[in-house]
Amino acid sequence: MDFRVSVTTPEKQSGACVVVGIFESRKLSDAAKVIDKASNGYIKAILSQGDMDGKAKDTLVLHNVPGVQSKRILLAGLGKDKEFNNNKFLTVTDAVFKTLQKTGSNDATIFLTDIPVKDHGIEWKTQQIVRIATSNNYQFNQLKSKPEDTKPILSKITLGINDQAQLDISKQALEQGLAIANGMSLAKNLGNLAPNICTPTYLAKQAQDMAKKHKLKVSVFEQKDMDKLGMGSLLSVAQGSDQPAKLIVLEYQGQAKKEQPIVLVGKGVTFDTGGISLKPSPDMDEMKYDMSGAASVLGTMQAVAEMKLPINLVVIVPATENMPSGKATKPGDVVTSMSGQTIEILNTDAEGRLILCDALTYAERFKPKAVIDVATLTGACVIALGHVATGIISNDDKLAQELLCAGEQAADRAWQLPLWDDYQELLHSNFADMANIGGRAAGTITAACFLSRFTKEYRWAHLDIAGTAWKSGKEKGSTGRPVPLLSQYLILQSKKSN
Repeated sequence: MDFRVSVTTPEKQSGACVVVGIFESRKLSDAAKVIDKASNGYIKAILSQGDMDGKAKDTLVLHNVPGVQSKRILLAGLGKDKEFNNNKFLTVTDAVFKTLQKTGSNDATIFLTDIPVKDHGIEWKTQQIVRIATSNNYQFNQLKSKPEDTKPILSKITLGINDQAQLDISKQALEQGLAIANGMSLAKNLGNLAPNICTPTYLAKQAQDMAKKHKLKVSVFEQKDMDKLGMGSLLSVAQGSDQPAKLIVLEYQGQAKKEQPIVLVGKGVTFDTGGISLKPSPDMDEMKYDMSGAASVLGTMQAVAEMKLPINLVVIVPATENMPSGKATKPGDVVTSMSGQTIEILNTDAEGRLILCDALTYAERFKPKAVIDVATLTGACVIALGHVATGIISNDDKLAQELLCAGEQAADRAWQLPLWDDYQELLHSNFADMANIGGRAAGTITAACFLSRFTKEYRWAHLDIAGTAWKSGKEKGSTGRPVPLLSQYLILQSKKSN
């Protein structure tokens, strides 16, 4: 999809469609007023007939409007003027692009950035329009022999603005929005691929291709390398699979080498059967999404490289399958992690924390400014927060707040859960330094408590994306979250450090 920003007015656009907003009670936005004036009151006349009242998400397509050059005018309902906020802007924009896809328009000029949104300027509105447009245009047909017939796909978007002074700001926001949208698309593609294709080896190849394209440093550690590093916890998960595990490390340098990097660690279980603690059969196909943490940190790395942020960033992906076999780890086994701490494996389906703990120990060597791990870690997080918010747990409240604020700003929200010492005792083991599960109660928190035992040397936050990484049912597919949250956090950190 091609995007551009133009200082223009709606009646002069000669393309397939122009989009303007209408508030409830048929109040015209500034852009709609221009169209109405050019058409000698045509818009008000149509509205007065009751075709549209301006309720949020309602849309009305008009053809051959007199006095304007565009083939179509799309009126977008904005809801009540005084209640128009960031959430309304997002839902309205989404409704606009869903309608545009149905019209068959291959281009559109959008006049929504001039509508005031409390606490959000043109930069935010531009980024959101780009992301929502790209998401609505996203299709995953790679594995179909004959892709389904669809109407012409919207291929060109112009963001119309009325202030020359804001052109440069809007252009920069557009470039950042595109980079984030591209990162989300990469994360979606990796998540949606079949697990017989998206293996640990495939993920490593994608990282190598990204490194070549964006001039990154890449290292791929094989099982023998991880064995030398003492990653007994990670390898215990891998030993039941015929697919070799990989530890993937990507390094982006946007600052001097002496500057401490931020490290992102993404859980890369490319398929999770649960191992010997086998999962139920229904919906097990969705366990291909158990590498969504890996997909999101790779997508974030791509976004950062495209934006050329002045920041140092390291991405670490421990990648493996979790399979049942005669070689698989058994409940009751005790393994030694890279940190030297021993772990009693009471449930082989609590494998994400077993691969992450060694990756988090490995992250120490970069002397990081902060480490953020991203993982589809616990079903308990879905019970606690549903599919709306990502769970955040951190050993540093300032870091947690920075991530929460980035999530609010990016419309990719999260919620913080506690990391109190009271929960640590639930991981007690009679036979090892710790157990890998703490029971049913507070499952998301005890999983984070486990990880916290490997993160004492740096500022750390854990993002549990079990409820936000993908959708089930008719809309089954990866969401690309939390690429927007992570990207926005890194944008803010790059501004702060420069």
